[in-house]
Amino acid sequence: MRRADAALGPADAGAGRADAVAGRGGETSQTLDRGLRLLHLVADAAGGLTVTEAANRLGIGRAAVYRLVSALTAHGMLRRDGEGRLRLGAGLLHLARRAQPLLAEGALPALRRLAEQAGATAHLTVVEGGEGVALAVVEPSWTSFHVAYRAGARHPLDRGAAGRAILAGRAGVAEAVSSSGELQAGAYGVAAPVLDVPGLEASVGVVALAPLDVDTIGPQVLAAARAITTALS
Repeated sequence: MRRADAALGPADAGAGRADAVAGRGGETSQTLDRGLRLLHLVADAAGGLTVTEAANRLGIGRAAVYRLVSALTAHGMLRRDGEGRLRLGAGLLHLARRAQPLLAEGALPALRRLAEQAGATAHLTVVEGGEGVALAVVEPSWTSFHVAYRAGARHPLDRGAAGRAILAGRAGVAEAVSSSGELQAGAYGVAAPVLDVPGLEASVGVVALAPLDVDTIGPQVLAAARAITTALS
């Protein structure tokens, strides 16, 4: 190998080493892509995945999946259940907890504008564990009475404007959704899905103690949803 490099000359030998490094970089990118795809597959599989199922869906061999699983398990991103099926690991919860404050911070300017415009409590709701969770809440500054809505409150996705807006977003419907008394008697809501933010299912909306004019509040909520998409993209 030394004689071949000498015959090619220093420049050619250097180019060969650069190509080798580039090749390793391509392999690293492919491995990273496969690992991320594996995490998404496991996340979407309610009953977990076997290594064979994962290999078939990724289009790679079982040995390659075992290597991915080993690395992801070491970082707490994946785990094996009692039947050996692949499940998401607790390490992802740590990342999610770190990401949530960043999401809330990015959404706050739009939520403040919405709360002041609508004169109602504005909120960003995200999907967690199959439920809607209020991630950020902003109350209006000028109203005498408004709904006290606690960040961290959970509710089913099929009840309330926030959850039903998320379900609408899953279907690609970017429209305002209204509700009346579904989560709390005497409370009215209008919400819209936050779309086009990779990896995020969310809605933005308002809740009030009096009926809300959807023709007026709906466009405000949709504008807030678009602003949040821009801030988080």
